[in-house]
Amino acid sequence: MFQYYFLLGVRSLRRNPALTALMVLTLAIGVAASVATLTILHVMSGDPIPHKSDRLFVPLIDNGQPENYKPGDDIDDRQMSYRDATNILNSKAGERRTAIFGISLAFEPARKDIGAFNAAGLATAGDFFNMFEAPFRYGQGWSPADDKSGADVIVLSRELAEKLYGDTDPVGQRITAGGIQFQVVGVLDKWSVVPRYHRIIGSNDGAFSEEDEMFIPFSSAIRHEMQRNGSTSCYDDIAPGFQAFLDSECTWIQAWIETRSASDRAELQSFLDSYAIEQRKLGRLKRAAPNKLYNVREWLDYMKVVGNDNKLSAWLAFGFLALCLVNTIGLLLAKFSVRAAEVGIRRALGASRREIFTQFLIETTVVGLVGGVLGLLLAFGALALIAMQSKALTLVAHMDWIMLLTTFGLAVLSAILAGLLPTWRACQVTPALQLKSQ
Repeated sequence: MFQYYFLLGVRSLRRNPALTALMVLTLAIGVAASVATLTILHVMSGDPIPHKSDRLFVPLIDNGQPENYKPGDDIDDRQMSYRDATNILNSKAGERRTAIFGISLAFEPARKDIGAFNAAGLATAGDFFNMFEAPFRYGQGWSPADDKSGADVIVLSRELAEKLYGDTDPVGQRITAGGIQFQVVGVLDKWSVVPRYHRIIGSNDGAFSEEDEMFIPFSSAIRHEMQRNGSTSCYDDIAPGFQAFLDSECTWIQAWIETRSASDRAELQSFLDSYAIEQRKLGRLKRAAPNKLYNVREWLDYMKVVGNDNKLSAWLAFGFLALCLVNTIGLLLAKFSVRAAEVGIRRALGASRREIFTQFLIETTVVGLVGGVLGLLLAFGALALIAMQSKALTLVAHMDWIMLLTTFGLAVLSAILAGLLPTWRACQVTPALQLKSQ
């Protein structure tokens, strides 16, 4: 019986092509608008490393000045001073530790067909690659000994490696960058992390920036007194010179700590609190503010990666879908009202209200399926247009299988909901009145 009613629903689409087209288009536009917005929100709010997001922590230590500070105020800076970052790196907190700041180097390729160019990347500790599970195409990251000595080694992104060396393994090659000879020890494979949780601060597009092009040891960047490519906050004037800057309370480094399990969080918090007490004895951390730990999900929330504007856009899109459903209900009422005589005859011949209800609801589902296909095409088009606006939007304006299925499900569900009232009204037809009018 379902197959019979389904075929009737397909045929009914041709009874009034103009009305059917208007219903399908109305439903498709509403579904496309809501799904496109929901897709972007879904990508932006996703967990980028779900199997260990509760074991990766950002520590925040408030080293601000006590003036105008009130207990309970939020920490002004989300980064660390050099002193705090290196103390954490040299500690035994957690299983792995890293410190990160942005750099930009001028590359001088050996190839004559490529001129000098700038590339942006990170100065970080060797644990970085294992902590964030960066995939390697060639080679590997540098060793703890390289971290300790500040070795001039470098890991390239796949794109930068192909630009410099083509599709060959460049491990062991030497490249001049920033006037320094670096030895290539590894090449990352394609590594598109969305949201880019490990490097939100200091990058142009925040959590939706493009991949970093190269990585060098944190200690090497410090040894060469490299300029920072990112944000820096200083409360007081500092003396001239790089060492004076390192000794200052300026915050410009992002720290991360990985624990063996989520249950080690309390132990890590205890370490931070003990560290802060020691530093206060040395005359630092004068605010005596509580130290904070944020795992990946908490960090994304704290940094407002998904802002109120994004959530409002999603609600507005669903409001637009609701408006489209109201219009679809009106169109379905008009479509079913002209078939009152047909319903009356079927009822007189013995069809029950349940059978009429089932038939018309299946016909509505057919409308939802057609609207879903069209809505999916419109959603793909909308996402393509959004992706053209900026490189950051390119990372989030794409549809996965979850959203693909959601599009069809939303279209069919919307059509069924819109068809409940018209279908119920169609079942209330009185057979005697309809037969009398014929």
